[in-house]
Amino acid sequence: MKDIEVFGRKLIDLPDLGEILFLFTIDFLFVFFIVKFIYMNVTKSREHVFTFFIFNIIIFFLCTMLSSVKLKVGFAFGLFAILSILRYRTETVPIKEMTFLFISITVGVINSLVGKNVSVAEIVFTNGVILVTTYIIEWKWLRTYSNTKMIKYEKIEFIKPENKQELLDDLSTRLGCRVTDAEVDSVDFLNDTAMVKVFYDA
Repeated sequence: MKDIEVFGRKLIDLPDLGEILFLFTIDFLFVFFIVKFIYMNVTKSREHVFTFFIFNIIIFFLCTMLSSVKLKVGFAFGLFAILSILRYRTETVPIKEMTFLFISITVGVINSLVGKNVSVAEIVFTNGVILVTTYIIEWKWLRTYSNTKMIKYEKIEFIKPENKQELLDDLSTRLGCRVTDAEVDSVDFLNDTAMVKVFYDA
């Protein structure tokens, strides 16, 4: 059966379409697990979920559509470099969110530009390494350490070294969680306040 063409292009190319759908399914599943079960569970936030998914999808199809131009390596590195340093002008994106955005872009580029000589096992293994590494570092290593935050503290008499326990007890009571340590960052003697870095268990 002769292929139907529109303006010199095939109306449908089943082998290529099937390959795109297959690679996109792998790409989306891994990004979904990273965003849903790692990022959202750690940060308890949905603020950047839309960005992660849309960036990944756009990068995937952008690279897929342009990969036939024979610019695979140079194009991938150029696009990767530009998007990896992207910052929003209206809002400063925290470093953790930028890291997950970086992961989202990376997975999209890898899955869209993978060659036909690469096996399915290699594709799944590469995505799996990114997924598992992210999970282990975020959940198994970092979750064992205390969270931190900077606060302005007015009971300046408690910042003395000999009153360290009183400081920790007072902060624990006020914050409603167990404060494990506190470091004085700066002191404003004019207003009798201090900036204190608090280490606490979530």
